[in-house]
Amino acid sequence: MAATYLPTLKQLQYLVALHDSGHFGRAAEACFVTQSTLSAGIRELETLIGVTLVERTRRVVRFTPLGEQIVAKARKVLREADELGDLARAAGHPLSGEMRMSVIPTIAPFLLPRILPRLRTDYPDLKLFLREETSHHACESLHQGRTDCVLLALPYACGEVETQLLFEDRLYVAFPEGEILPPTPSAIDPSQIAEGRLLLLEDGHCLKDHALAACNRPELRAEATMLGTSLHTMVQMVDNGLGVTMLPQMAVDAGILDNTRVTARPLEADNPARKIALVWRKASPRERDFRLLAEVLGASERR
Repeated sequence: MAATYLPTLKQLQYLVALHDSGHFGRAAEACFVTQSTLSAGIRELETLIGVTLVERTRRVVRFTPLGEQIVAKARKVLREADELGDLARAAGHPLSGEMRMSVIPTIAPFLLPRILPRLRTDYPDLKLFLREETSHHACESLHQGRTDCVLLALPYACGEVETQLLFEDRLYVAFPEGEILPPTPSAIDPSQIAEGRLLLLEDGHCLKDHALAACNRPELRAEATMLGTSLHTMVQMVDNGLGVTMLPQMAVDAGILDNTRVTARPLEADNPARKIALVWRKASPRERDFRLLAEVLGASERR
């Protein structure tokens, strides 16, 4: 019987890295190999299967239609290979080995400093690699196997995933001095927000949608200015009298308003909070680890 030659996992890793970066040099850096090694590995793969996967020019890397299909299959193969190791780890010590977690920007700087010390103390064998990404890119990374789980704010459509809720995060209205006439109320009704004064994060940040849904005022959605790239930037604009914004309670509790003249009060609405959750791919062999991690994260916030 004639020998059957199959692509190696390394060759598939090179191909996927090149597709993600669109550049041989950056793909080689991502794989920790030289550019010549990565290029040779992809050429060997093309020779093995007898087709051209990548069109090479001096300025651009373009995948052929078949190359795009092979990349999609390669992602699945690499994800399945990762899960072989996950099966072995899941049978051993809980929360040990490597884990890749994506965290959205409106959670990462406020929650992680509180929870990471406890994780390091209680689970010293866990190597947690963090990626800060918007909700869309985090869910995309999850389904493509670049990350194992995502710390996310719901509601958000992340596809076919398992979800464990951690806690609710109340929304606050942050405003400059004089924006809300005294006496400053203990909570802010959406009707107190003037049209054209609401500042929100730009598209791609789910907090924008959570804030607009909680206010339930179509005219605010139409008149809102969406230009902030981070919550810290939004606070600086509010501090300079440019408008009001919405902040999650975890940011307020973390001191985001320190050294500013900005006041924050809870939003008084039917759904005034976002739900913080950990999500992962369905049927993951590390489900037990993810549920344990979710318990640790939720407990850390309740302290």
